Amino acid sequence: MLRTVTATRYVTPLREGGSLPAIVEADDDGLYVLKFRGAGQGPKVLIAELLCGELARALGLPVPELVLAELDPAIGRNEPHEEIQDLLTASSGLNLALDFLPGALAFDPLQADTVDPTLAAQIIWFDAFVMNVDRTARNTNLLLWHRRLYLIDHGAALYVHYTWTDWAVRAQGRFVQVKDHVLLAAAGDLWAADAALAPLVTPELVANLVAAIPASWLASAATPFTSPEAHRAAYAAYLLGRLAAPRHFVEEAANARERL
Repeated sequence: MLRTVTATRYVTPLREGGSLPAIVEADDDGLYVLKFRGAGQGPKVLIAELLCGELARALGLPVPELVLAELDPAIGRNEPHEEIQDLLTASSGLNLALDFLPGALAFDPLQADTVDPTLAAQIIWFDAFVMNVDRTARNTNLLLWHRRLYLIDHGAALYVHYTWTDWAVRAQGRFVQVKDHVLLAAAGDLWAADAALAPLVTPELVANLVAAIPASWLASAATPFTSPEAHRAAYAAYLLGRLAAPRHFVEEAANARERL
């Protein structure tokens, strides 16, 4: 279960990307990188962050702790920028935050050959599974903290939920974008990664993941579903459908690795 914290102090905006995340302090005295529900991309980014981040953690991959974060927009009353004030107002209520890793460094793509091949293969398997298009040399979304690699920023994954068109068929998609993965050249045996990780994605795990999605995020996202329960069920069916044999996304990743 995700913890819920309350943001008590707006520390500073992070001027990276289009969603203007911010560092905030919470009532547990921790610092977090807050992802705003009212940002331009909307709550679907937060849903992808939650599902993918917690799934990666369940698979044993390194991800900073994710928490639900209650936000009172009044905490930013001293922020002089009107755009940020509007963002805080639009994000009142539950948002998503991840543990702030002080001093963490962005991963340098030129260091890819230093990553353990087994870990690289498992990260690639995971990103191909959730269709994460945003782990490339241009934008690695990897951090190095205390000499350990951390996965961050999964909001671009699960892009099927922007339309839900033919989602049952698309669950068996290959994910050709894996050819651009920053760790592809460093990867070990991708079929071994599949054998290790696929059995961990159980129906029980997926049910717990989708149950953690706040109803307010589901209600504010444009979808063809008539209820939060139906919406959650679609996420669960899609994720489990990705695992149906044959897993074309693994074959695509393995073939891309061989072509290097």
